[in-house]
Amino acid sequence: MNAKSMSTKRTALASPVQIDLPRLLALRGRNGAGLPAPRQPAATRSGGYRSAFRGRGMEFAEVRAYQPGDEVRNIDWRVTARRGTVHTKMFHEERERPVLFVLDYRRPMFFATRGRFKAVLASEFAAILAWNAQSRGDRVGGFLFSETGQCELRPIGGQRGVLRLLQRMVADPVWQRPLHAPFEPHQRLVRTIQKLRRVVKPGSLVFLLSDFAQWDQGVEKELTLLSRHAELSLGFCFDPLEAELPTTGNYRLSDGRRDLTITSEAAACEQYRTRFAAHQQQLERFCLLHRARFIALSTAQDPALVLQDAAFFRRMSHAGR
Repeated sequence: MNAKSMSTKRTALASPVQIDLPRLLALRGRNGAGLPAPRQPAATRSGGYRSAFRGRGMEFAEVRAYQPGDEVRNIDWRVTARRGTVHTKMFHEERERPVLFVLDYRRPMFFATRGRFKAVLASEFAAILAWNAQSRGDRVGGFLFSETGQCELRPIGGQRGVLRLLQRMVADPVWQRPLHAPFEPHQRLVRTIQKLRRVVKPGSLVFLLSDFAQWDQGVEKELTLLSRHAELSLGFCFDPLEAELPTTGNYRLSDGRRDLTITSEAAACEQYRTRFAAHQQQLERFCLLHRARFIALSTAQDPALVLQDAAFFRRMSHAGR
């Protein structure tokens, strides 16, 4: 069996409810078809570029008088007010930018009616982006969390950083827990984001992949603080059934222990659809307000095909400006 046949077989055997290392390794070759060419480096350095990832790995250097062409967002308003003339902050560019993949492995992410579990979707999406980041000289790290705890992987460079992330994703104990146990969070999402904010270094690029269950004002506040020193992208993972109920009729549901028959009516379907749309719009408004990127990911989608859409990267680049 040749390499192409093996790759095809691995793809065909990919589980919709589980991740495995061969599958995540095979995704390495699926991240480049639609990527824009890197822009010219801002300075001579390893890993120096501006691209769809957009983000500055920076350390503060000094404050000097504003000059034409300087970034307006880097103006130091305190020094400007004190000295009476416009001054801007200057930064040293890091050799490699930290890219952190934050994966929600709480129980609601282990659900799908089509395609793959939301947790599988998030994992595959992160794997593709991690390989892309590594190919451009970035350092790759992770922050995996569930209702029982979290695991931090500090960003490191080279292929080693990606492999460590993928291995930890596959080895996470959440994949071995009973499928039908109820969701009983020991801490709310806001507590996790507080911990995340403490470990993210300035200039990092952060991909947060979640269904954002428990999104509230506290989560918005913590992500707002995070967005002030890191570039943030929110990947909203959802199942088509969460967006819209099936047509009116009677449906049998089960959690593995109990059965329930429900009747779907037009008014209830519309209310359900409206509630989901409001949730997504809330996420989109937050991203627009705080210059973060928003990515909607359906379990029915192939994450590799989403990333091969050139329009996807244009939208990301525009949102980051």
